[in-house]
Amino acid sequence: MRRLIVTADDFGSSPEVNQAVEMGHRQGILTSASLMVGAPAARDAVERARRLPNLHVGLHLAVVDAHPSLSPREVPGLLDPGGRLPTDLPAAGVRFFFLPAVRRELALEIRAQFESFRATGLTLDHVNAHHHMHLHPTVAELIVRVGRDFGLKAVRVPAEPAGILARAGDPPRSLLGHRFVGWWASLLRARLRRAGLACNDHVFGLAWTGSVTEERVLRLIPHLPEGLSEIFCHPATAANDATPPGFRPTEELRALTSPAVSRRLAEHEIRLVGFGDLAAARP
Repeated sequence: MRRLIVTADDFGSSPEVNQAVEMGHRQGILTSASLMVGAPAARDAVERARRLPNLHVGLHLAVVDAHPSLSPREVPGLLDPGGRLPTDLPAAGVRFFFLPAVRRELALEIRAQFESFRATGLTLDHVNAHHHMHLHPTVAELIVRVGRDFGLKAVRVPAEPAGILARAGDPPRSLLGHRFVGWWASLLRARLRRAGLACNDHVFGLAWTGSVTEERVLRLIPHLPEGLSEIFCHPATAANDATPPGFRPTEELRALTSPAVSRRLAEHEIRLVGFGDLAAARP
């Protein structure tokens, strides 16, 4: 059996992203969205999600490149001089691992974001992290530990099979970098399994970040492997000042709502699901 989760990340980051999530779900193949609880349009995202009972909503945990949920005086060691969570990801990773005071603040921030999600009243479908920072062992350990108190059942594992991308005609540019991420993903999967948490078998969207276009999805579908795959994307109805350079959000929305994509999924008998469906099926 081949099952597919289609997820929009950064839900809540802007009205344009929120509009695309609603359109992608109502008019297309989007099954899931990952909510940034501290983002500027998070309240609008929650209101839309309440109108979409079949949309699986999870927590897009932000520990880098975002505003913190807690006040600066509560987590001063986490922040850059401008009062934001750091944009230098390697330096942040070193601090998370080696500085006990920073780890304590990181735990407080992660718990605060889980609490903010619970306050929405939405069912927690899954958790992943902005810029895939849940690959970091300290962040992963805290997600598992803190998440137990909030009903955590599933976490994304960003393990993208390069061979499938090659067969779809679009291999990753750096095979070494892809293997490096895959090694960390295998450690994350082992940790999640020990904790009894559900996760996907494969993910697609790493090599194509910001450019999960209709053409690419159409080429990928026939090659989707057995098991549970996830395609994650960053759609929006229009680009704005917050759109990362090189991202093609309107093209990603077009892929989600493409009749050709829906037909190809049906032709290949690929069932659209959410993480919650996987977790519910576990013994």
